[in-house]
Amino acid sequence: MKLKGKVFKYGDNVDTDVIIPARYLNNPDPAVLAQHCMEDIDKNFVKEVKNGDIIVAGKNFGSGSSREHAPLAIKAAGISCVIAESFARIFYRNAINIGLPILISKEASQNIKNGSIVEIDLSTGLIRDLNSNKEYKAEPYPAFLQEIIEAGGLIEKIKREVN
Repeated sequence: MKLKGKVFKYGDNVDTDVIIPARYLNNPDPAVLAQHCMEDIDKNFVKEVKNGDIIVAGKNFGSGSSREHAPLAIKAAGISCVIAESFARIFYRNAINIGLPILISKEASQNIKNGSIVEIDLSTGLIRDLNSNKEYKAEPYPAFLQEIIEAGGLIEKIKREVN
C-alpha cells in the first residue's frame, strides 16, 4: 500500500487530550471528532488537512488516556499515516485496530519538515521526503497487521473473514 500527502509536524508527547479534547468525547461520530482534531495544538489543522495527508511527530505520540477516539479522529480528519519516533503502546494498538497506519522512524521524525510532501510504501517501510529527496526507513508491518490496515481495521477484517 502506497501513500502520499503533505506533512503536519508536531513535537514530543502529543497526548490524546490534544489530539481530541475530552470536551468532544460525548459524541462518538467520527465526522464530529474530525472537526475538532488537533484544535488545541494547531487551530488551522482542520481547515488545512486534506485526505491523504500525514502527521510526523516526535517521541511518545498518543500518550495519555486509552481512548480509541484519538486515532479515530485523526483517521476521520483525512490523515493517511502517522510517523513518529515512538508511540504510546495503547495508541499504537488502537490505531491498528481502526486501520490507521503508523510508522516508527526516528530519522524521519527528526528530519522531515512541516509542509513537506512525503511518499510512504507501507509494505517496505520506505518513507521518501519529496522536498528534500531523502529516504528514511521504518519497520514494515508483518503480513497479518498489513491485512488489518488494508481492511480498514480489525472489525472490518473479521467481517470479511466471517462472510
